[in-house]
Amino acid sequence: MRRKDRQIENPTEIMNILKKADVCRLAMCDDDKVPYIVPMTFGFGKDGSQSLYFHSASEGKKINILKKNNVVCFEADIEHKLLFRGDACSCSMTYQSVIGTGRISFVNDPAEKIEALRAIMAHYTKKSEHVFDEKEVKQTIIMRLDIKEVSGKAHVKP
Repeated sequence: MRRKDRQIENPTEIMNILKKADVCRLAMCDDDKVPYIVPMTFGFGKDGSQSLYFHSASEGKKINILKKNNVVCFEADIEHKLLFRGDACSCSMTYQSVIGTGRISFVNDPAEKIEALRAIMAHYTKKSEHVFDEKEVKQTIIMRLDIKEVSGKAHVKP
């Protein structure tokens, strides 16, 4: 990281940024080495900072790519604010961000799928108990991102 003064190394601080984020961007690469990125809703695995859950329809470009290449990069960011310092060349932006890499696994176990859906809903509703229709659960694709590396970066107003 070029700006070491903005690096976040504390895992708790990194996790707090993710907890505040409402979108996690998932980046992948297809056979032609063309990057593809999608904004996703997400939830946290049982192990906290070691995995994230995503849900999806059962078909589409994202699913096709991930079935061939499950190595991904993810990114989430919060607290954006323009710092205008008189002229356009002196502007900056405050932010907090998390970037990481890992591998996607497709979850087939019905119990883990429900656990994942509850985790996603808990992230947005702050409630852990939700009931899901069995037919809908069966049709929903659940992906678990097992995080390999993660880093954080922040620029806060001086």
